[in-house]
Amino acid sequence: MKNIKIIQAPLAGISDIVYRKLIREKSKETLLTTEMISSEALDKKKKTLIIEYDKCEYPLSFQLSGHKPHIMAQAAKFLNERASCIDINFGCPVNKVVKGTDGAAMMRNPKLASDIVKAIKDVINVPLSAKFRLGWSLDEINFVEFAKTLEEAGVDFITIHARTRSQMYSGSADWEKLAQLKGEIKIPYFANGDIKSVQDAINCLIMSGAQGISIGRGLMGNPYLAWHIEHYFKTGQILEELTLEEKIEILKRHIEGEVQLRGEKNGIKFMRKFYNFYISSVRDASKYRQVLVRIETKEEVLRVLDEILSLHLANSR
Repeated sequence: MKNIKIIQAPLAGISDIVYRKLIREKSKETLLTTEMISSEALDKKKKTLIIEYDKCEYPLSFQLSGHKPHIMAQAAKFLNERASCIDINFGCPVNKVVKGTDGAAMMRNPKLASDIVKAIKDVINVPLSAKFRLGWSLDEINFVEFAKTLEEAGVDFITIHARTRSQMYSGSADWEKLAQLKGEIKIPYFANGDIKSVQDAINCLIMSGAQGISIGRGLMGNPYLAWHIEHYFKTGQILEELTLEEKIEILKRHIEGEVQLRGEKNGIKFMRKFYNFYISSVRDASKYRQVLVRIETKEEVLRVLDEILSLHLANSR
C-alpha cells in the first residue's frame, strides 16, 4: 500500500492547538483538523474566529457543524482563506448536537446534507470533505447511499467512523463494512475508529479498502502515532513503540502548553481527560489516574508523574 493519507480526527474538547502541534512535531504530512466549530456560533460572533491555530500546523482542516445551508456557507467562506480544507461534521453522536439536528442527525436528512454541501462548494476554493457514520442505528445503516449523495453534491473526499450513532463509541468499529463503498463512489474515503497502533492501521486499510485513515482517540496518549504510521507506509519499517519515559516527557510538555494557553487552574483541569491515555501501560494506572485528576497545580502533577516513572523503572529492573 502506497500513498496512504492520514487525518487527525477532530475531537471536541480534545484536539486544541496544543494537542495538534504535538502531533505536527513528528508528522509533517498528516492533515490536522480543528475542533468542531458551530457555524451559528461563528455567525453570532460576527465572524470573529473562535479557535486558536498556528501557521506551523498546516495542512490544517477546519471542521464545521450546522444545519442551515446559508449560515454554513457564510462560515465556510470566512474560513476559506485560513483553511487547507473544510470538513463538514455529519457524524457527531452526542445528544446536545443531534438534538439540534446537527452531526449524525443529518444522516436522516440526506437532502438537507446535500444542500449544505452544494451551498458551501459554491463559495470556497479549497477541498471540501465530510465526516459521518455507518448510519443512525443498526436498523438505519445508510452510509453507502449517503456517500453517493454527498459525492453528487460535490464533496471531494469523505471519512466514515465505522460505528452507528446509537453505538456512540461502544463496541468495535466495523472496518470490514466500509468495503461496501468500493466501486460505489469515485472519491477517496477514509476509515475511522479504533486505530490505536500501526498494526491497527494496516488491518483497517486491508479490511476497509479505504485510501487512508483518520485517527481520533488513538492519538490522545500517543501524539506520535500518526508519524509511526506514516513511517511504516513509506519504509515498511515499524518503529518501536514509545516508552513510558517518552510518553511522560510528551505529557509534561502537553501540560505546559495547556497551562500557557489556559492558565494553571484551567490548564490542569483540561488535562485530566488525558492522563489515563498517557499512563495506561503502568501498573495500577487507574489508581494513579484517581490521584492525578484531583490535583490542581502543575508542580504537584509533575511530581506525581516523576514518582510514577521512578516506580515503573524500579519495577522493570
